[in-house]
Amino acid sequence: MDWDKLRIFHAVADAGSLTHAGDKLNLSQSAVSRQIRGLEEQLNTNLFHRHARGLILTEQGELLFDATAAMSKRLDAASARIRDSEEEVFGELRVTTTTGFGTLWLAPRLPKLYEKYPDLKIDLMLEERVLDLPMREADVAIRMKEPSQADLVRKKLMMIRMCLYASPAYLEANGTPQRMEDMSNHRLVCQNTESNQVGAGVALIQQVMMHDVRSLLTVNNYFGVLQGVLHNLGIGVLPDYLTEDFPDLIEVLPETQSAGVPVFLAYPEELRQSKRVSAFKDFVQDEIISYRKRLKEN
Repeated sequence: MDWDKLRIFHAVADAGSLTHAGDKLNLSQSAVSRQIRGLEEQLNTNLFHRHARGLILTEQGELLFDATAAMSKRLDAASARIRDSEEEVFGELRVTTTTGFGTLWLAPRLPKLYEKYPDLKIDLMLEERVLDLPMREADVAIRMKEPSQADLVRKKLMMIRMCLYASPAYLEANGTPQRMEDMSNHRLVCQNTESNQVGAGVALIQQVMMHDVRSLLTVNNYFGVLQGVLHNLGIGVLPDYLTEDFPDLIEVLPETQSAGVPVFLAYPEELRQSKRVSAFKDFVQDEIISYRKRLKEN
């Protein structure tokens, strides 16, 4: 099968238009059209439904697009490895993690990484969906459970727990609960139990809700929960890694915590020799070691 035709097909399928694909490839619309017709003749099938508003993949076209997408990601991985310098750290690194951890722990520490490697380009993808690392949806992941995908290098970073926190102003105005039963007199700020989050967090929320909590504010990520707590809206279910950067938060009912949640860093086996990945991994590990030391000192 002609690689050049496949490259052009992939661009057309991705753009949904011969014109847009031609602009991206610096080819005329007629040249792109000829290549697509030639590929369809070679495969003896139609790859696109042609409409006035653009092109839609046929079932056979979708099968081929899945294959070319996988090829493209593999080629990107190979290109990334080739570009990696033996002496320098530069270029793009795509990092995925949860919205809460990425916003509240990782992003505030990135200036140290850029100070050491100013030519590094971090693409930080914050979402609860687990991206497919072997298929190159991201280069590195930090997740709140051990990755199950094959062909990944895994490193356990630390354990975290979900706890109850409130602002000093909220507790001064509403009192500090001494027993779990006292939570019925307070507003709980947390993620909805139906939203994507660690199971330990859901279990803690359910435990608190059993005690007739009458007022509730739910947010779909920990950043929003934290904002609610900082603005004196109630007692929040939050990860304990926040305490260093938000020292004014007061832990409520400290004997009531979730089970431990492991935090893992993972990346594809094929990027084991990547200087960018190694630099990021070492940076995160050093930050966590420093974080643990400061916790012990306090």
